[in-house]
Amino acid sequence: MQTVRFSAIGNPTDVLQIVETSLPEPGPGEVRIKVLASPINPSDLLFVQNLYGILPELPSGAGFEGVGIVDKVGEGVAMRTGIRVSFTATGAWSDYTLANQRSLIPVPDSLSDEVAAQLFVNPFSAYAMLEESGLQPGQWVLLTAAGSSFSKIVIQLCKLKGIQTIGTVRHNELDDELKAMGVTAIVNTEKEKLTSRVKALTEGKGVACVLEAVGGNTASDALKCLAKGGTMLLYGVLSLQNPSFNVGLMIFRELTVKGFWLSDWMRRVDSQTRQNVARNVLTLLVGGKIQLPVEATYPLSDIKKAIEHSEQPGRHGKILVKSNQ
Repeated sequence: MQTVRFSAIGNPTDVLQIVETSLPEPGPGEVRIKVLASPINPSDLLFVQNLYGILPELPSGAGFEGVGIVDKVGEGVAMRTGIRVSFTATGAWSDYTLANQRSLIPVPDSLSDEVAAQLFVNPFSAYAMLEESGLQPGQWVLLTAAGSSFSKIVIQLCKLKGIQTIGTVRHNELDDELKAMGVTAIVNTEKEKLTSRVKALTEGKGVACVLEAVGGNTASDALKCLAKGGTMLLYGVLSLQNPSFNVGLMIFRELTVKGFWLSDWMRRVDSQTRQNVARNVLTLLVGGKIQLPVEATYPLSDIKKAIEHSEQPGRHGKILVKSNQ
């Protein structure tokens, strides 16, 4: 079988390699999965560069989520083979991979492989962050990097919940798509002053929450857009630049800034909350109320081309890799 591995930290297109290896054998509590499709998420690429919250143990597989068929089960696993599941594992970019049985979500037949491959990272993060934010109908939320797959899901969820959304972009290629998904307003930060535009949109009140993924000056400006008592949830730093925050602003507006990492959130909440999120996300996807568009699919052997495509601005959907087998 073929799998994507890296033996050194660095730029993914430089260090990732396709390796021929034997089938892995599941240990206790594990299953072997025949991978059907897996997305390329920013977290996957950060992991290869050692810029993520998990330290790579070299040599390491790559890719954190996907959809596949349970091919073999290890000791203590009460699950039959042949079931199609969404899974999380380090090494999803592979023909076969091992996953802990606790990470598996059986996928209904009505969900395509393309949707099921993206089931966990972005939909769960979007749903969980909105729950964490405490946003109520009629309130405003500011989304930096509005064209990302994550932000598109948040926009759709907010429309269903009656929450007003402002999205930042640097280019306007995706404006029509974002408007169709339900974004309330779009701010091009290359052409408009973010703070002034948000102030005008919110009648001078500011937004109740910012979901921030860019870092640098974008995050610094976004903080200024918060209303008194507002919250900023940091979940990424695409610019690889740290923001600078005005302490006086934080004190006198009583602002909260905190990080959000889905892995920790899933460990922190109780099992009932996790099950509720899974059930609600599946219901929304099966019902077609949330769309997870795909722009292109590449064979595993073209992983470097797939990554290059995933890093292009103005994409209309996720980039997927599919097994060669």
